[in-house]
Amino acid sequence: MRTHVESASPHAWWAVTAASLATFSVVTTEMLPVGLLTSIADALGTSTGTAGVMVSLPALLAALFAPLVVISAGSVDRRTLLCALLGMLVIANLVSALAPTLAWMLAARVVGLCMGGIWAIAGGLAVRLVAARSVGLATSLIFGGVAAASVLGVPLGALIGELLGWRWAFGSMALLGGVVLVLHMAVMPRLPSSGATPLRQFGHALGNRGLQLGLMLTFLLVAGHFIAFTFVRPLLLSVSGFDARWVGLLLFGYGAAGMAGNFIAGIVAARRTPLTVSLIAAGLVLAPLLFLSIGDSRLGGAMALLAWGLAYGGVSVGLMTWMMKAAPGAVEVASSLYVGAFNIGIASGAWMGGQALDRYGLTANLWLAGGFAVAAVVVCIAGRRMQPAQRDTGNPSGAL
Repeated sequence: MRTHVESASPHAWWAVTAASLATFSVVTTEMLPVGLLTSIADALGTSTGTAGVMVSLPALLAALFAPLVVISAGSVDRRTLLCALLGMLVIANLVSALAPTLAWMLAARVVGLCMGGIWAIAGGLAVRLVAARSVGLATSLIFGGVAAASVLGVPLGALIGELLGWRWAFGSMALLGGVVLVLHMAVMPRLPSSGATPLRQFGHALGNRGLQLGLMLTFLLVAGHFIAFTFVRPLLLSVSGFDARWVGLLLFGYGAAGMAGNFIAGIVAARRTPLTVSLIAAGLVLAPLLFLSIGDSRLGGAMALLAWGLAYGGVSVGLMTWMMKAAPGAVEVASSLYVGAFNIGIASGAWMGGQALDRYGLTANLWLAGGFAVAAVVVCIAGRRMQPAQRDTGNPSGAL
C-alpha cells in the first residue's frame, strides 16, 4: 500500500503524534512492572509469580472499561475524554511510585480503567484525523506507540529501576503522562461524537464473523505472548545467563525489532491483512522454539529475543487493521472490543504464566506460549476457509 503524507494537513499529523504518545504512555505504564518485576517483588515481599498480577490486574480492568467508556461517553467530545483519562493516568503512576505494599500497588494499578478508555479512543482515531489514503500510515504511527513502549518505555523503566530504584520509574511515567496531556490539549482537534453508542450495536458487532475471528486471534496471540514475556527478565537471567545490567539493553534490542515489525506489518496489513496476521502468528510459534533450542546461551537468547520482537511488533497494528476492515462502519465499537480482547489476553497470559512459572519453571512458559501461537495459526487457516469471499484490498476500511 502506498501512503501519501501530503493528503493530510501538518496539524493532523501532530494530532496523530499525540495519539501515538498516548498509546506509548498507556502501554509503558501497563508493562512497566515487566522490566522491574524481581525488584518490585523483593521490595514488596512477594514472589515473582505473584507479582505478575501487577500486569494482569490493570489488563482486566482495561478490558472491562474499554467497551464501557464507548457506551457511557455518549456525545462527550473525544478530545475532552482523552484528556480526562490521561489525567487519571498521571495520578495512577504517582500513587504507584509511592505504594508501600503489594496491596497498595494493586490499588494504584486500577490505572487499567483509564488504559482501556485511552486505547479504545486513540486506537481508532486514524480514520478521523487523516485522509483515507493515509490511514494505513497513521494507524502504524499510532500503534507505533506500542512498539516504542518496548523500545524506550520498558527498557528505560528497567534502566531507571537499576540506577535509581523502581519507584522513580513510575514517577518518570507520571511526568511523561503530564507532558502528553498538555500536548493533547494543544494539538488535538475537537472530536465530536456522532451520538451515544447503543448496547445493541455491540451485540450486532459481536455477530460479525470477521470480528469474531479477530477477537479470537487477538486473545490467542496476546495471551500466548504474555505467558512468556511477563517473565522475560527471569528468562534472560536464569535461562540465557545474562547479568541484570544487560536486561535494559536487551529489551532495547527487542523493542527495536518490534518497531520494525510494527511498520512492516502496518504497511503490508493494509493490503494483505489475513496473510500478515498468519505470518505474525507463525513468527510467534518460532520465537519460543528458538528460546527452547538455543536460548540457553547468551548469543542464542539474544537472537531469540530479537526474533520475538520482530514477530510480536506487528500484532497490534495487524489485528487493529483486521478489526477496522471487519467493521468499517463501527470503528469505535470494533476498537473497544479489540482493546477488551487484547487486555483479557494480557491478564490471562500474565496469570497463566505466573502459575506455570511457580509450578513448573520457565521452560513450561515457553511451551505454553508456543501452543497458543499454534492455535492462532490454525484459526487463521480455518478462518480463510470459512470466508472464501474475503479479498485483500488497499483500503484499510474495506473487506478483509
